[in-house]
Amino acid sequence: MTDLFEKTLNRRQFLSRTTLGAGIGAASLSGIPNISMAKDLSQALTPNMNVELNGHMGQPHLPAKAKRVIYLFQSGGPSQLETFDYKPLLNKMHGQELPAEVRGEQVLTGMSAQQSSLPLAGSIYGFNQHGDSGAWVSEILPHTAEIVDDLCFVKSMYTDQINHDPAITFLQTGFPIAGRPSIGAWLNYGLGTDNHNLPPFIVMVSTNAGGQPLYSRLWGNGFLPSIHQGVQFRGGKDPVLYLNNPPGVDMKMRSKMMRHLKSLHDEQYAKWHDAEIQSRIAQYEMAERMQASVPDVTDFSDEPEWVFELYGPDSRKPGTYAANCLLARRLAERNVKFTQLYHQGWDQHDNLPGGIKAQCKNTDQASAALVTDLKQRGLLDDTLVIWGGEFGRTNYSQGKLTATNYGRDHHPGCFTMWMAGGGVKAGITHGETDEFGYNIVKDPVHVHDFQATLMHLMGVDHERLTYKYQGRRFRLTDVHGKVIKQILA
Repeated sequence: MTDLFEKTLNRRQFLSRTTLGAGIGAASLSGIPNISMAKDLSQALTPNMNVELNGHMGQPHLPAKAKRVIYLFQSGGPSQLETFDYKPLLNKMHGQELPAEVRGEQVLTGMSAQQSSLPLAGSIYGFNQHGDSGAWVSEILPHTAEIVDDLCFVKSMYTDQINHDPAITFLQTGFPIAGRPSIGAWLNYGLGTDNHNLPPFIVMVSTNAGGQPLYSRLWGNGFLPSIHQGVQFRGGKDPVLYLNNPPGVDMKMRSKMMRHLKSLHDEQYAKWHDAEIQSRIAQYEMAERMQASVPDVTDFSDEPEWVFELYGPDSRKPGTYAANCLLARRLAERNVKFTQLYHQGWDQHDNLPGGIKAQCKNTDQASAALVTDLKQRGLLDDTLVIWGGEFGRTNYSQGKLTATNYGRDHHPGCFTMWMAGGGVKAGITHGETDEFGYNIVKDPVHVHDFQATLMHLMGVDHERLTYKYQGRRFRLTDVHGKVIKQILA
């Protein structure tokens, strides 16, 4: 009697089990995910989990300047006009109408498009130049001001997206619609891991930050094998959900269960040849190793007092932005390849002066401390630190403008990010906006250019790291992107 499984083989599974040289089997290989730089087609059909751990590229395409990335994502769109892009003309013209020739044909969101007036709003906060580089920094970022000579400011970032979810998705996956792999997943896929006891891609979201919602697809694997998705660490007693053994299960029992589970998966894979079966058992095995490695990396008891003073009092509270920054440094010490921090709450459509001051208070010291800490430990040279949001804010006030209060709408036309270490020039500013802070007038940097540069610093040619899915080769930068050579050290 024919086995039930054999009766229910689907087209993909049938073709994957068909001899490669025989007609329809060979013709249908376009439906099988491409292993970039794969040694042969049989490797694509029978995944080698050592490849999953060591990366499908085998070795970097280029000499890598950075070994790891820490991305401090400021969700909500921080106002560049209250942080790093000093525009004295806005203070001088405070309350006057945004000139039509400055706005041009740029689209406004539905939140301010119906306003009868678009009054220019100067920043309520003062700016000063700092360091040998003379970088302008707002008074509400005193700690960042102290490290400007270690930073590379990019003041000419721009994006295609004007609303939060597609803009964040665009920055994190290279496409505004959900479903593509995230940056960390691409790097995991291409480069593998340098620490087999911790995931190469770890994500942390600040607790109780509020603001625009974040979804796990932002650190997802998309159409890549699921082993490449980000693993979220949470604040509290159990940083990784379901990692600890349940009551009544000890390590010996757990190991025995894992051996039997692997045997069942191997038997299933022999029948179905589904790569996700191999990915699943690799994830189980990683979880078993993490039972020892996660408590070690998340235990701050070995940190001296001066470290907590450097990062600020919140660094003692698990899950806060400061504690996550400190944990990111500890992960960098253990060679975790891509660490992503998300901090919500930068979406100030009204009451911006108070809101952004509070955000800076919560993040400024820890962000600067991370750069300082990495530098003094000799880790900054090969760790790329990134700070920024999904877009900028308008130079005009959304809603009522007063002498002490105003809001700013979304502005995709220009915003500021900074980077440090990992092969970028220190103490420079790249790009420039006009005197109104509304348009880019020098060295524009598109989201895809930023992504291409990040990949380049990690030794990856963004045009060569691809994955075949549904008959097309995909990459992080789609069909765009150029490396920003002017900021490379």
